[in-house]
Amino acid sequence: MKKIHWLALLALTPSVAYAWPWSTDMMNQPSLKPQEGTPKVFPKRSEPIRGTTVRVADRDAADKMPNPVPATPQSVKLGGQLFGIYCTPCHGDFGRGDGKVGAKLILKPFDLTSAERMPTISDGYIFGMMTFGGAVMPMYANDLSATERWHVVNYVRHGLPKPKVAEAVQSTTEAKKEK
Repeated sequence: MKKIHWLALLALTPSVAYAWPWSTDMMNQPSLKPQEGTPKVFPKRSEPIRGTTVRVADRDAADKMPNPVPATPQSVKLGGQLFGIYCTPCHGDFGRGDGKVGAKLILKPFDLTSAERMPTISDGYIFGMMTFGGAVMPMYANDLSATERWHVVNYVRHGLPKPKVAEAVQSTTEAKKEK
């Protein structure tokens, strides 16, 4: 019979392991309760995050806002990258509301290529929907900065393929998958 090393035996014993100083749980730590004590000041040499600061009350107020981010090729490109991460699951690759998650919803996501509705919707309205969410649309104010949301607006306006182009690209992509 092989000898069991005594250190290995101690390591496998739960009561001893919990007594080690590096195995304390999260309850035994210094913490502050909300609104407790004096407000903390920012450290010296700290800088605010660069970008557009927007304080908007609700979607109606956002509807009246002009887009402060110019629709440059860089803005549209960044908006397209963010759209690919946050929007395609519901709105689909071409913004038609036919994403894989959107297909499972009772209320279908908005078709961002709609020739009837999109010209009547302001940039601020799109920004407000991303900021506050909608019936089935989640709010993205916690995930995307205000500047990033404006980049997505620029992509929706200037980067999404037009409906006929999107249909042609989608059918070509599907034909390649079948081969």
